[in-house]
Amino acid sequence: MEITITKTTNPKKKPDKNNLVFGTVFTDHMFIMDYEEKRGWYNPRIVPYGPLQLEPACMVFHYAQETFEGLKAYKTKEGKIQLFRIQDNMKRLNQSNERLCIPKIDVNLAIEAIKTLVKVDQDWIPKMEGTSLYIRPFVIGTDNKIGVKPSSTYKFMVILSPVGSYYKEGIRPTKIYVEDKYVRAVPGGVGYAKTGGNYAASLKAQKEAKEKGYSEVLWLDGQQRKYVEEVGTSNAFFIVDGVAYTSPLQGSILAGITRNTTITLLKEMGIQVREERFTVDQLFQWHEEGKLEEAFATGTAAVISPIGQLGWKDKVAIINNFEIGKISQKIYDSITGIQNGTLEDKYHWITQLS
Repeated sequence: MEITITKTTNPKKKPDKNNLVFGTVFTDHMFIMDYEEKRGWYNPRIVPYGPLQLEPACMVFHYAQETFEGLKAYKTKEGKIQLFRIQDNMKRLNQSNERLCIPKIDVNLAIEAIKTLVKVDQDWIPKMEGTSLYIRPFVIGTDNKIGVKPSSTYKFMVILSPVGSYYKEGIRPTKIYVEDKYVRAVPGGVGYAKTGGNYAASLKAQKEAKEKGYSEVLWLDGQQRKYVEEVGTSNAFFIVDGVAYTSPLQGSILAGITRNTTITLLKEMGIQVREERFTVDQLFQWHEEGKLEEAFATGTAAVISPIGQLGWKDKVAIINNFEIGKISQKIYDSITGIQNGTLEDKYHWITQLS
């Protein structure tokens, strides 16, 4: 299908490149494509960024049938535009779509839509170190009916936002609270899908953790509430006696693309990676025995977020003297180097825009 382009006649003022705040400013254009049961996906188009006209009965408002993704575009020192692992993001979007009963989108068409939109708004891509253009593809059910069933109409959209470095003062460790009261997801649910309900379910615990002086929560499994799972909405890694431990993908954890990237790079560094279940008791025991050397979370926004402190009940564990570890730093430098074009892309993760 041909993507039609209607450019804005009223371009926005670009934000201050030195004060970019994540997800608050959006570019001049957006991509939209519609779906109807008898027609399939149709009318792919790029139009000026603006409000949607949706009726109050629109099903997404009532039954949360929606999915989304998050990835970034980068501009190299030579001025080339690079996308990181876009094909993996679009494949994962379809995995989420399948779970939410949303019709799948042709991966190649989705990639072409994003590439075309980024080209149209390429002047919005910031050039300073640590900055990027955040890309948010999403799908919403748009039937105007009150009744619990899959929608028969949908919109697939993409919006763009210039963002600064997640760490304005450099990559810094965070304080994480172990959550054993609230549950985010369970096997058989939608924990592995990238859908808004997962994030809404995390807000209460996150709010209470911040009131205790912590920046995020470490989720435990939703059945026995003792096995370590994710940090906030990010995957978690723990370096124990030189071995990297991370929770296995068992239906309640998002298959993070940065997680997969990190596992590949850890193995390249000669570090054994164990994707296996372990309890929060075991984690604190490792710390007491002096075996817990580093801990960090992985995700698109921050890439690597070092964990400097864990709090659980009356226990507090300070990790690596509340400093970023050598392994965490090397993984961060490797991923960002590939993304911005200063390191070789040996794994063909980069898609360049011509």
